[in-house]
Amino acid sequence: MTSATQRKKIAIVGSGNWGSTIAIHIADKIADLKDEYEQKILMWCKEETLDDGSKLTEVINEQHENIKYLPHERIPDNVIALPDLCESVKDADILIFVIPHQFVKKTCEELKNKVKPSAFALTLIKGFYIDEETNDILLVSQVIKKTLNIPCLSMMGANIAREVAEKVFCEATVGSRDDKHSETVRQIIDGPSFRIRIYPDVEIIEILGGLKNVIAMCAGFADGLKAGFNTRAAVLRLGFREMVNFCRLVEKESTAEIYLESCGIADLIASSLGGRNYNGAKKLAETNKSLKEIEKEDLNGQSLQGPGTAKEVYRFLQGRNLLDQFPMFRDAYLICEQKIRPHCLLDNLTNHPEFQRK
Repeated sequence: MTSATQRKKIAIVGSGNWGSTIAIHIADKIADLKDEYEQKILMWCKEETLDDGSKLTEVINEQHENIKYLPHERIPDNVIALPDLCESVKDADILIFVIPHQFVKKTCEELKNKVKPSAFALTLIKGFYIDEETNDILLVSQVIKKTLNIPCLSMMGANIAREVAEKVFCEATVGSRDDKHSETVRQIIDGPSFRIRIYPDVEIIEILGGLKNVIAMCAGFADGLKAGFNTRAAVLRLGFREMVNFCRLVEKESTAEIYLESCGIADLIASSLGGRNYNGAKKLAETNKSLKEIEKEDLNGQSLQGPGTAKEVYRFLQGRNLLDQFPMFRDAYLICEQKIRPHCLLDNLTNHPEFQRK
């Protein structure tokens, strides 16, 4: 038997609907691995005061339910929500990051020099930055790796949080170049209701996870405008083509099959059928409300990741004079900024550069 001091400790950095969901899934998964993994999982929860005056962390720990972001799903007793970020990752061997991408830099700065040197991270965060000095893509995994000085893997896929929590079958794609870390992730995540496949394309897998939120918004704009099914299909196909072309601007894939994995086409389909970014964009097209209003009134205060990613993509392409080669990414950003109306995206489909290719 492995001694208690050698059991691996897992920390979850984030406690929204996806963070709470992955905590539930991993807690259930390691229940049969008591000799290898510490059963108590610490989950960092940015403290919030709820409408009745109670603290979110206290409610999670007392009621074993995240009543704000994942109501009606029981969180196992061994998942402990902590409001102290550094305390939640203390001595952790595996750090799983599940927070909005706009908070990654600040969070990692707080954790600098406070993480076990032998630890590694896994990011489930869908989004990225553009370096202000070089105008190159800066991935969440790269921020984590550089700031905390630990390796960082990525995992993306067609994973609607509530369905994962309810153990509806799903799959995901893991980006890893370390066999030992790959096996650890397989142990704590892979199972009958949640299958994973592993590729070395950490960067492409992560980029796809961010880009699909932008194209899912395009799908939402189209549906909000009551476009025909033919047009909606074209939005997804052309949008997926832009995703692939964008990835190839940045990295060369190990195999073209990566785009047919869960991190690629499957994640786009799932997000375009009813994900948060799709629903927010659909509401914008239907009502002309601002995205801030929609987040507050219709999404329970949850942040849309698509608009932020659209802004970063726009800046990256603008710096390379490539906006007209990616009209859907271009128009998605301009719609979010209320510089053009949603119907412009559909009007511009007929002149998409894909139709000029010989």
